[in-house]
Amino acid sequence: MAQKQFQAESKKLLDLMINSVYTHKEIFLRELISNASDAIDKIYYKTLTDDSLTFDKDNYYIKVIIDKKNRILKVTDTGIGMTKEELDENLGVIAKSGSMAFKNEHEIKDGHDIIGQFGVGFYSAFMVADTVTVVSKAFGSDEAFMWKSSGSEGYTIEPCEKESYGTDVILKIKENTEEENFDDYLEEYKIRSIIKKYSDFIRYPIKMDITKRRLKEGSDKEYEEYKEEEIVNSMVPIWKKNKNELKQEDYENFYAEKHYGFDKPLKHIHVSVDGAVSYNAILFIPEKPPFGYYTKEYEKGLELYSNGVLIMNKCPDLLPDYFSFIKGMVDSEDLSLNISREMLQHDRQLKLIAKNINTKIKNELENLLKNERDKYETFYKSFGPQLKYGVYSNFGIDKDLLKDLLLFYSSKEKKMVTLNEYVSRMPEEQKYIYYAAGDSIERLAKLPQTELVTDKGYEILYFTDDIDEFAIKMLGSYKDKEFKSVSSGDLGIDTEEDKTSGEKEDYDELFKQMKEILGDRVTDVRASKRLKNHAVCLSSDGEVTIEMEKVLKAMPYSKNIKAKKILEINVNHEVMEPIRKAFAEDREKLAFYTNLLYNQALLIEGLPVDDPVEFSNSICKLMT
Repeated sequence: MAQKQFQAESKKLLDLMINSVYTHKEIFLRELISNASDAIDKIYYKTLTDDSLTFDKDNYYIKVIIDKKNRILKVTDTGIGMTKEELDENLGVIAKSGSMAFKNEHEIKDGHDIIGQFGVGFYSAFMVADTVTVVSKAFGSDEAFMWKSSGSEGYTIEPCEKESYGTDVILKIKENTEEENFDDYLEEYKIRSIIKKYSDFIRYPIKMDITKRRLKEGSDKEYEEYKEEEIVNSMVPIWKKNKNELKQEDYENFYAEKHYGFDKPLKHIHVSVDGAVSYNAILFIPEKPPFGYYTKEYEKGLELYSNGVLIMNKCPDLLPDYFSFIKGMVDSEDLSLNISREMLQHDRQLKLIAKNINTKIKNELENLLKNERDKYETFYKSFGPQLKYGVYSNFGIDKDLLKDLLLFYSSKEKKMVTLNEYVSRMPEEQKYIYYAAGDSIERLAKLPQTELVTDKGYEILYFTDDIDEFAIKMLGSYKDKEFKSVSSGDLGIDTEEDKTSGEKEDYDELFKQMKEILGDRVTDVRASKRLKNHAVCLSSDGEVTIEMEKVLKAMPYSKNIKAKKILEINVNHEVMEPIRKAFAEDREKLAFYTNLLYNQALLIEGLPVDDPVEFSNSICKLMT
């Protein structure tokens, strides 16, 4: 039989595809099984239009057979089969899709969409096989034909014998190389795991002869191996079942089976949408972050299926970064897939699904916050920083979507509160939403800067995550109330009596001297309006606060960004007596006191003192 040549373009494409297009060689089995499923679908569609035909699903299946000794892997189906002409047309021209042509011809609309659309998946078999043989007998035909090829050099087609209609794809698996262990594709456990991974939800049975052990007849010690045919795929995915049939336990089992996490999910979202784009999805809100969640190496994404066939393990385009903790899957028949089925065109359907999913997740989190507060707070402890990052990132594009999901610890309520709850309790005269930023609630509760705000009876939100202030700066305001740090130079609070009004002139020269002593370490030294019991504190002017400076200094590219620090002194504190005396009598001692007060203010803020040894010696000098 003369060998036929692939078209020139097809030959180039075959070489390119085998070496470049597919990321994982194991997907060849997914492609062959999907093609087999398509072949059975075609018979099903014929029965819809031909009253003389019936479709008995029990007679239709796919079987995977391993012949380890001869290095043969075989995928057989009881589908529609192919004539000689169809073998030549469909397998002789790469990217000629018989399934796509069939679909267009019959205008299929009943929900059983055909998976294969581009006709090149079949050729992925050459990634693992030296020779591919296809034996096929078309439905209603008495003749069978064999197509055979060893790669891009060409193929042959000749008559052969085959009892029943359908197709057998026979792969002669390659020998091992230094780079690849092709023996894996002759191992029962490996083939079974690939089927479970990619083709578990193919709607027809996928059968295999599974090796088992049993006691030898007449023996109570010796075992023998035997083969037993089993169906190795689930066939009916959970997301296509009626929600009313499913229990919480079913969703938890699915979560565990898919290895989404070792915890139990806090909540699940089961979505079935028919509209401009149709899809099913099961999404999970986990209780705990997965391993490595807050690292650069963590990959977000949902499993993506097309008509029950796994296309991508993690599709990042379906989730924004701030919802990257969501686990689960999406299955749609409407996606436009490219030639390898493992990469998606960034098309309208995918974006629409992603937008809908985003809204569903947000609504579910709002419901959790409203109706199951304890559960939401458990979730928030794990993933709150990610929501705040979402407010801050992308120039605050999604801040309005996320702002009502944020929680912060309240100085007055002694628990986590929403921004809405804070604003609803604000006295009428309160101008700002006040907050204090630091590394712990305990330290923030003792900050000198909070004295005036607390004295007015105003509530303070405690920011303890590095991202907090950056997110709030991006948010700007909530319900027309701006945010104000308790360390801001101007708190916007009108006091009943300006305690420094009559004394300000007396301290101008003193504070000028103290500013000269401190140099560029501070932008100003001034009398404090916020301090009552404490002697000194730092405040700041400008967009960068002291706490933001601490965070930025930990980043390699932001070490030179500094807050405009102001040293505030309580002129009613007893410490002012020795300072006034030193100013009048001993400028060296004034410098000593000034540096001591400045270092105290640094320590209160959790900032390192400039010279720890000098500071320690200064304390000892005071004591002696």
